[in-house]
Amino acid sequence: MNDEPIPVPGADASPRDRLEAVLYELRRVVVGQDELLDRVLVALLARGHVLLEGVPGLAKTLTLETVAKVSGGDFHRIQFTPDLVPSDVVGGQVLTRDGDFATRLGPVFANFVLADEINRAPAKVQSALLEVMAEGHASIAGETHATPKPFFVLATQNPIESEGVYALPEAQLDRFIFKLVVDYPSAADEEEIVRRMASDPPAPRRLLDPAQIMELQALADEVFVDHRVRTYAVQLVTATRNPAEAGLPDLAPYLELGGSPRASLSLIRGARALAVMRGRGYVLPEDVASLYHDALRHRVVLSYEALAAEVKPDQVLDRILAQVAQPKVEIGGGRNVA
Repeated sequence: MNDEPIPVPGADASPRDRLEAVLYELRRVVVGQDELLDRVLVALLARGHVLLEGVPGLAKTLTLETVAKVSGGDFHRIQFTPDLVPSDVVGGQVLTRDGDFATRLGPVFANFVLADEINRAPAKVQSALLEVMAEGHASIAGETHATPKPFFVLATQNPIESEGVYALPEAQLDRFIFKLVVDYPSAADEEEIVRRMASDPPAPRRLLDPAQIMELQALADEVFVDHRVRTYAVQLVTATRNPAEAGLPDLAPYLELGGSPRASLSLIRGARALAVMRGRGYVLPEDVASLYHDALRHRVVLSYEALAAEVKPDQVLDRILAQVAQPKVEIGGGRNVA
C-alpha cells in the first residue's frame, strides 16, 4: 500500500468518504492489521468498547493512539498491574496545600483509554473500569463525574501468560461489544513495518474531531434495521443458548453458557455502524454475519467436555453461522448515507 497521505476530505464529504479517509490514514501508520482497524472504528461508531487479545508487539497501543490522533481526542494509557487500586484508575480526593480536599480525576477520563493487560489487575480494579465503561460516569466522594464524549475503551490481554493474571468474569466480558483476536502479520507486512518504522515513522493527521465522531454515532443510530435482520441476529444468539432448537444437538454438550440479549444488541449496533462505513442507510444480513464471531466469542462459555476435546469458541460459532439461514432482504429506494 502507498504510504503517501491522501487529501483531507472537505466539509461536504459524505460519511463514507470521511471514514474511508480515516481508515486510509490509520493504515498508513498501522500496517497489516486492516481488519482490526475496521472493527475498532465499527465499535467506536456503535458506542461500544473492545477487548483485544494478542501477544506483545502487535501494535495494540499504536492502534488506539493513532485512532485518537486521527480523531482529535484525548488519549490515556493505563498499565494494569497487580498492585493497582481503583483510585489509580478512577481518581479520588487529594489533599491540597491549603489543607482542603480536591477531586483528582483518574486516567479513565479521556476520549480514548487503553487498558493495557487488564487481566493483570485484581477484580476491584477491573470492576471500577468496567463500571465506568457501562455507566459513562464515576462517583468520587459523593459527586458524579461524566466521562468525555466520545468515550472508547480498548482493553488488551495477553493470551500466552497465565501466572499473575486475574481472568475477567463472564459478566464483565459481556460489557465489551467485541473481542478481537490479533495474529502476527504476514512476512510481507512485517517487512513493510520494518521499512516504515525503522527510520522515520509516518505521523497520523487529524481528520476528525470529537463532535464529528458524535455526529457519525448519531447517524449510525438512525440506520434502518428490517425486522427480518433483527430476527436473524436473535436466532444467531439464541442458538448459542439452545443449539438443539437450531438443529445442532451435537453442540449442546460443548456449551455451558451462551450469549445474553446484550449480544443481540451488540450485533445490531455493530451492524448499523458497519452499514454507515459501507455507505448504506440500512443493515444487510451480511453485516450481522460478518460481526458474529467478534460479538460472540467472548460471550460463549464452553464446557469441560469442549475444553477436553480442544474445541474453540470460533469453531462452535462457525457451525451455528453455517446452520442458521440468512434471510433474503431486498431494500430498495435508496436509504443511502453515501
